[in-house]
Amino acid sequence: AGKEEYQSMVQPQLQEEHNFKKEDFGLFQLAGQRCIEEGHINQLLEIFQEERNKIIIKSMVWNLVGPVVRCLLRNEEDKRRNYFLTIDVLVKLCNPKELLLGLLELIEEPSGKQISHIILLLLQPLQTVIQKLPNNKAYSVGLALSTLWSQLSHLPVPNSKEEIQADDYGLCQCCKALIEFMKPFVEEVTDDKENKENEKLKDELLKFCFKSLKCPLLTSEEVENDPLRCFASEITGFLSEEEDRQLADSMVSLAYLLFVQGISIDQLPMVLSPSYLLQTEEPAFSKGLELLENGLLRLEDNSLLYQYLEIKNFLTVPLELVKIMTLCPIETLWKKGLAMLQLYIDKLDSQGKYTLFRCLLNTSNHSDVEAFVTQNIKNQIDLSFKETYNKWFAGPQFVSLLDLILFLPEGAETDLLQNSDRIMASLNLLRYLIIKDNENDNQTGLWTELRKIENNFLKPLHIGLNKSKAHYEAEIKNSLGNSLVAPMCKDVCSLSITNMPPEMQLKVLNSALFIFSTSEENVR
Repeated sequence: AGKEEYQSMVQPQLQEEHNFKKEDFGLFQLAGQRCIEEGHINQLLEIFQEERNKIIIKSMVWNLVGPVVRCLLRNEEDKRRNYFLTIDVLVKLCNPKELLLGLLELIEEPSGKQISHIILLLLQPLQTVIQKLPNNKAYSVGLALSTLWSQLSHLPVPNSKEEIQADDYGLCQCCKALIEFMKPFVEEVTDDKENKENEKLKDELLKFCFKSLKCPLLTSEEVENDPLRCFASEITGFLSEEEDRQLADSMVSLAYLLFVQGISIDQLPMVLSPSYLLQTEEPAFSKGLELLENGLLRLEDNSLLYQYLEIKNFLTVPLELVKIMTLCPIETLWKKGLAMLQLYIDKLDSQGKYTLFRCLLNTSNHSDVEAFVTQNIKNQIDLSFKETYNKWFAGPQFVSLLDLILFLPEGAETDLLQNSDRIMASLNLLRYLIIKDNENDNQTGLWTELRKIENNFLKPLHIGLNKSKAHYEAEIKNSLGNSLVAPMCKDVCSLSITNMPPEMQLKVLNSALFIFSTSEENVR
């Protein structure tokens, strides 16, 4: 039996550690494992606690932690207390350095839901073992935290209230337990700041805190009474232990060098940069927008000077917001991106708004975005009429902006359906200016540009509308005659409907005809 084998291994002649042979370790582990599996826990504990056996126990018994943990995972309720007691005794008696490595090996083994089960079982023994180490504690804490973080990063992050309450993979429980695991080491660093070894320990703790800000906190959603939010609070509390404000002062200096002096700002991972967005999940994307909103709301309207747009990353933000608005498939996020772009525009001074509008009209290549910009320009002109004269939206400055708005990229051959939103917004702006700006005053400079507008914009648009309207009327006639809808004339419009059922084709054609008719009325 395992018990007898085990007892036979613990003999007086094996009292000296140097007498142990390689095969003794294997036999000792095998006998102990069989003893554990047969349920002889009480007898094992008696053997462990005998004074005459302490050398062999200290040298070999750490190998039995694995079998004990595996038995615990089987959920044998009637034996769990003895198994936990066995682990406590092993932690007390074993060589801490060897036991530390054994515990970390056990933590690295599992996958899936077993990850949290093992971590929750072994965090307390792991903490005790590290505290028993006579030296090099910083390295051991760093190794333990790195191993734990590596395993926890494999667990899916719960995002809804229901998922957090269920905590199927145990991530929330593990985060809570991790805080308790770290507390004595944080206290040790705080209590004795002059100790050089504690400086190394502090570095390891800070390294883990910053890692945790990335995973799991970056990809988690905020929920009321969220355990991960509590974890975040504790982590940031650990980061702020520096009573001499060294960390805070460093962060202020870094922010100044990056955002004011522009030093190395191109190397800073911007939350809204294209490369970042391609690598992140929705929660991180959303947090980037919320972070931007939080910063913008702290500014007064019209207070962001136009010179800031000369700093590359200040101009990058609105350009990336345009990409969110036009490319992001998630409705809540592109709507948020639209709201953030409007908020960003509101914070710029008049010249900044003017500069950004020119930039967006030249670079967006998207009808909806250009319509959005045109509406903003109309709002600025309206403010200039109602409140204070604004040179950026009147006179020569405005005329160059108007040239970008009242413009057909391919003249009469422009795809009118694809550009319908921009064209309608441009016509609305033109109609507003004709009504609002008296010809004798000519504050905006519109009336001196009217002939150019007519030749470069209105006439080509009128020709394009007539061609498109005639084409679609013919297509509707063909469709009603139950004939196949011919491919669209490439020179008129690129809308493809040939694969649609006849009734859907007819609906699309009538919608297009309505758009053209409405545009034609506005031109008149």
